[in-house]
Amino acid sequence: MAVPGPGYSITMRIAAPPSASAAGDLTSEVGRAGGVITAFDVVESTGTLMVVDLSCNALSQEHADEIKAAVNTLEGVTVRKVSDRTFLVHLGGKIEVTSKVPLRNRDDLSRAYTPGVARVCMAIAANPDDARRLTIKRNTVAVVTDGTAVLGLGNIGPAAALPVMEGKAALFKRFANVDAWPVCLDTTDVDEIVRTVEILAPVYGGINLEDIAAPRCFEIEARLRAKLDIPVFHDDQHGTAICVVAALRNALRVVKKDISNCKIVVSGVGAAGNAIIRLLLLQTPADVVAVDIKGIVYRGRDGMDPNLADVAAKTNHTNQSGTLKDAIAGADVFIGVSAPNILVGDDIATMNSDAIVFALANPDPEIDPLEAQKHAAVVATGRSDFPNQINNVLAFPGVFRGLLDAGARIITDSMLLAAAEAIADVVQPEQLNASFIVPSVFDATVAPAVAAAIVREAADAREHVTHEGLSSVAHTSGATPDVEGFLE
Repeated sequence: MAVPGPGYSITMRIAAPPSASAAGDLTSEVGRAGGVITAFDVVESTGTLMVVDLSCNALSQEHADEIKAAVNTLEGVTVRKVSDRTFLVHLGGKIEVTSKVPLRNRDDLSRAYTPGVARVCMAIAANPDDARRLTIKRNTVAVVTDGTAVLGLGNIGPAAALPVMEGKAALFKRFANVDAWPVCLDTTDVDEIVRTVEILAPVYGGINLEDIAAPRCFEIEARLRAKLDIPVFHDDQHGTAICVVAALRNALRVVKKDISNCKIVVSGVGAAGNAIIRLLLLQTPADVVAVDIKGIVYRGRDGMDPNLADVAAKTNHTNQSGTLKDAIAGADVFIGVSAPNILVGDDIATMNSDAIVFALANPDPEIDPLEAQKHAAVVATGRSDFPNQINNVLAFPGVFRGLLDAGARIITDSMLLAAAEAIADVVQPEQLNASFIVPSVFDATVAPAVAAAIVREAADAREHVTHEGLSSVAHTSGATPDVEGFLE
């Protein structure tokens, strides 16, 4: 199933004889070795020598080494140097701080720094809410991690997590013009993480928790939401859930099914699975059955932690037990956020007609998408090399853009659902089909649509708080915020 991709992209500086067949020999050898050529540039040419830069995609580092070795076997050819294009992107980091104001002379300096800045400081001291108006707080998000659940890499620590957090910050800027900054914490202690974020919070307008292992991530999020007066959003939970609900809404349109008649199986009940289930339940499906590494989650199962017990209490109406294969028999929808290659085509064949399969484990999904397509009407993955990529970048930039624009202090379930609907509605009815249920991550209309939906819901939430009290506001952590300062 795997194909060479840009994640393992190399550029080889190659010296070769200047024969008429040299270029063809090089490209043919790379092809025979399984590489996919993306660029071929002549950088030097003489009567006796040709030097080229040949760029290609590989499957892995080992495969890249094999491609280099294959090229070196050609007569008269020498690979002088191999550059890993992914590592080149990361040299020196991917983000930087730049000034928004000119500092050309003493007048500029006097206003931006001393003595003029003192006036602004005193204004904020007199009215702390002015920090949102007069500082970076109005447009800045902290991307907080402890490095314990990074992508599919697991617990690799805060330093190794930094490239991912830098990338997240770059995506914030690219898609929503939000200034985000990595905050990688060298601790896994819940109390320390909560306290550290709490004392850093004055700088930021929002907190994006990232790649923190379950179940600690649930407690960290809940405690921070109760303590802080800015929104706290765990992207691995709620960003994933938003995108899944958006994709499912359109997939159900394709197969002409109503969610109220659908049995949905969710494989994986960690951070993502837990949030997906919670958001799905707000859509009132016929049933949701959760499955973890020990099998179907059901009421009374031994050894469940409080989070899993809560899932069991709200799902699996028939209290079914058994394996994942038992769960998906007769199901309408499968959503996987678990582990690779745990299903085969014959398993999908036991689902109801016009089945929907979201195999989202990365980089290798729960089932080969090509196998799933033989039996399911709609198939989606988290990968970029198959149709229907479900990617959190569809959600989190626009969500925070909206939260910051609204001056929101918390985030509600209604905001999450509004974001999902906004993403789904970017796909116009005439565009919708089995291979196009979510917009491209590069669709420039997505983030503004999500942001606008968040702003609308924030305004509605303010009105409910003002006129009806907090009982009408769904607060995702379960904590009750103070009425004063719910929204600016």
